[in-house]
Amino acid sequence: MKTAWNDFLKLLVPVIFGAAGAVAAADEHPNFLIIVTDQQHAGMMSCTGNPWVKTPNMDRLAATGVRFEKAYCTNPVCVPSRFSMFTGSLPSEIGMEDNRGEKNTVPPGVLEHAMGTIFRRAGYVTVYAGKIHLPGQPGVVGRVEPYGFERISPGKIDDWADGRDEAVAACVRFLGEKHDRPFLLVASLINPHDICYMAINDFMRHTGQPVPKGAHEPYLAAALKIPDGVTEGEFYEKFCPPLPDNFEIPRQEPEALGGFKGQSNFRTYAREKWTEKEWRLHRWAYARLTESVDAQIGRLLDSLEKAGLDKNTVVVFTSDHGEHDSAHRLEHKDTYYEEAVRVPFIISWKGKTSGGKVDKDHLISTGLDLIPTLCDFANIPVPPELCGRGARMLTEGLHSSNWRDALVIEHNNLRVLHMGKTKYVIYGDGANREQFVDLEKDPGEMKNMAQDPGYKDRVREAREALKDWYSQAGLPLDPKFIVTD
Repeated sequence: MKTAWNDFLKLLVPVIFGAAGAVAAADEHPNFLIIVTDQQHAGMMSCTGNPWVKTPNMDRLAATGVRFEKAYCTNPVCVPSRFSMFTGSLPSEIGMEDNRGEKNTVPPGVLEHAMGTIFRRAGYVTVYAGKIHLPGQPGVVGRVEPYGFERISPGKIDDWADGRDEAVAACVRFLGEKHDRPFLLVASLINPHDICYMAINDFMRHTGQPVPKGAHEPYLAAALKIPDGVTEGEFYEKFCPPLPDNFEIPRQEPEALGGFKGQSNFRTYAREKWTEKEWRLHRWAYARLTESVDAQIGRLLDSLEKAGLDKNTVVVFTSDHGEHDSAHRLEHKDTYYEEAVRVPFIISWKGKTSGGKVDKDHLISTGLDLIPTLCDFANIPVPPELCGRGARMLTEGLHSSNWRDALVIEHNNLRVLHMGKTKYVIYGDGANREQFVDLEKDPGEMKNMAQDPGYKDRVREAREALKDWYSQAGLPLDPKFIVTD
């Protein structure tokens, strides 16, 4: 019966969106362009006041839409974060803690409320270009078809080169086609992820191992290049970003984080051996890679305008997770620190969203809230299995008095309850396995207040709130993350 109904919808939608109903359909069922960068922290945009990077195209979206300051991924690495964004589920629902979960099997029931599946059922054309890095089902790991999408970019399955120019070119071609139905287009772009290879390459050279080869090479080489005609002294004095205020390692940092359990040694090598100049060069290259992906976003936005689609397309811009950017002598991601988990999140629908607005109050889970938000804009019912919230009303200048006051972030051997102004962290083992950060007083996360007598009651409340969050979501919380006095 369900298949027959879906087939009927496919026949009905072109009629609904025909000439007589085209204007109404554009408002009730807009197109969607979802732009996802890789490894970009929330502060890596010039519209946030960052003077060391220029992102005119991300700024362009912020000028016509709403930028959310408190947007967080559900897990600070690619596979689990992307799984959340495209299913609306927490990674722990399928036993996934980190990127090793790419081989995990996604139950059919979860794929029934995947983003592409929902919108295809509603009559949308659903297409995906660029990096995938998603778990699937036996035989279809790393594919977007089980999530309801048609893959439109060339290259091998999950070829990382496919998140660069190839993906953008495929999107540009798609946008230039004639569209008789609304579409949902995902542009999944690689950079600034190529910054990863700076530490990896350095460690490989240091240990006498072969340096990895691949599509990242020209991008990273260009990013590391200092301006022509500038001496090294001038470069570090005038051009290269300074170290951040929270460059040093915090006192009482959880032992499980400092040990980088399960991680390659390049991370420890950079933390212990890199000079301040190397850390600053890393920041310089990260900014240049961000600017390179901003240029790709510009091509997408220009194509949208050229096709006359910009007024009836909702553009959502985000990243799968952040990058430490030398905070706490770290690069890469994989931790609970703000630089790793707080990401850009901009929603722009020209003429309808509150242009230039910055929302500093509402906690957004990019993994849990993306699908409900798209459903809000498309007037599609949100699947009852999802526990996220639709943010459309927040983009229209309305305030939600009953918005969430906390969200959860997961990772291997780690759970986080983020409460906006404070953050509770619990590891499954190790010394100092609890951390409580007062972000109002300590935005750089340099002090662990978990053992401070003045925060004793707040830590207890956070422990209970973490258990309650999972209980209300109908999900189990591993006992190793439950602390009792």
